[in-house]
Amino acid sequence: MRIWDLPPAILCRNHLLGEHRELHCIWNVITKGRKGYSRHPETLRWNGKLKALYLRHDKLVEEIVRRGYKHNSPIDKELTTGSDIQDVYVDSIERQRELLRIKGCGCKVEE
Repeated sequence: MRIWDLPPAILCRNHLLGEHRELHCIWNVITKGRKGYSRHPETLRWNGKLKALYLRHDKLVEEIVRRGYKHNSPIDKELTTGSDIQDVYVDSIERQRELLRIKGCGCKVEE
């Protein structure tokens, strides 16, 4: 489970679409009080920051559509509460870039 803190444009197809799926999972855990993944560090960092998560979703959707994929899973703007800034990280930005470099998946992280 991961929401990257990097620009969606650098993500390979698998990471872009995978993050989108996982974002919906986190959104549902938080907004519907689901128990699964509720204690996961990635979920915990978004508590109180649904507005920031909503904005991340918008950025992902923009990139998904730019690449020619269809998007049919909006999230409810009425539920956006809390901070619009995410300043808590599971891994630092540089560590996230390093993790993607190691994967060798096609993400466009600079060397």
